Amino acid sequence: MENFSLILAIVVVTALAFDFTNGFHDTANAMATTISTGALKPKVAVAMSAALNLVGAFLSVEVANTISKGLVDETGIRPEVIFAALVGAILWNLLTWLVGLPSSSSHALMGGLIGATIASAGTGAVHGDALVTKVLIPAIAAPIVAGVAAMLATRLSYTLGKKADGKAAAKGYRTGQIASAGLVSLAHGTNDAQKTMGIITLALVAGGVVAPDSDPPTWVILSAGMAIALGTYLGGWRIIRTMGKGLTDLQPQQGFAAQTSAATVILASSHLGFSLSTTHSVSGSVMGAGLGRKGGVVRWSTATRMFVAWGLTLPAAALVGALAESVTDLGDWGTAVVAVFLIASSAAIWKISRREVVDASNVNEAEEPAGVITTAIAAVAPPPTGTLPEDLTTDLTATIPAPATEPVTPAAPPAAAV
Repeated sequence: MENFSLILAIVVVTALAFDFTNGFHDTANAMATTISTGALKPKVAVAMSAALNLVGAFLSVEVANTISKGLVDETGIRPEVIFAALVGAILWNLLTWLVGLPSSSSHALMGGLIGATIASAGTGAVHGDALVTKVLIPAIAAPIVAGVAAMLATRLSYTLGKKADGKAAAKGYRTGQIASAGLVSLAHGTNDAQKTMGIITLALVAGGVVAPDSDPPTWVILSAGMAIALGTYLGGWRIIRTMGKGLTDLQPQQGFAAQTSAATVILASSHLGFSLSTTHSVSGSVMGAGLGRKGGVVRWSTATRMFVAWGLTLPAAALVGALAESVTDLGDWGTAVVAVFLIASSAAIWKISRREVVDASNVNEAEEPAGVITTAIAAVAPPPTGTLPEDLTTDLTATIPAPATEPVTPAAPPAAAV
């Protein structure tokens, strides 16, 4: 550890700070549907998720190896490059958290790393084949696969539960939803915590502390697991609101189907070493579950904003990472300027977020306003039996005259003809 320089220590601390933001940014992936359906109380849900994230961090290192060995050329990377990459990833995480959009922390990290690496060593230092096969293709395939699986699972759940007692079935699905949420949290630890392990290991290789092609040291695994668990416990309530209430309205059957489908996709990708976005997987499964219930709709206005954020994540983080690397390349004072900028920007975003506080007490109170497509579907959908739409009821009430409050004097009989 004699080669552990100041810049390397700064990189490790910044990486753990990113891991912390990753935790509260992605809490919604595991617990948003569980909280929105009432299966678990908000604080209980995030505590359970935090514990399982920590456990999941110790189950595998395949994704960490993809980040540290497969995405960029280790030999051309300096610790300052990794610091710049983390700056881009953290700022993107905080900005999307501020507006409540569930974007990918994984892609923010990889975008920042790619941008900083290109700015430092050129495009040749990025392994394009690994980027395409282990990042871009899974990014497109994951939400589609998880969404289709969740839609089919939702339809199957409702088909099998037609003759079941409503209250008993709902209770059973809530129990199953708690178990599946725990599985998603465990899967999140095996996938997302490893990304920080990989970036710290890459920094240690660049700083000469560990040999190239090394697996993450035990202290790296432990610290990354604890950082993401702490962030998860604090809860990203803004994104939980969007995921649980903004995309669609979920019933326990749908929540169970969505989380089980997402957990299956995430665990499979972790086993294969794919640096998958858990956000993409869970968002896709939530939308699939929304479409799987008869009469269920997806709020496409929210989904569209989310898709735009997904598309911007890699290039935006890469741009910030490249700019940060250009400044750190000027020397120690440049690195100091970037560090001050990161701290000041983070503090400003936090201060803005205090204007409208979202926490465990109000996370389920406000719903995302319905978009144009959702409103149109609701307008043509038949009302439930025995009810009238609210606007029609209002119109009928307005057209029926109120009963007279004054007695009406009867008209005098016509005078007798003379």
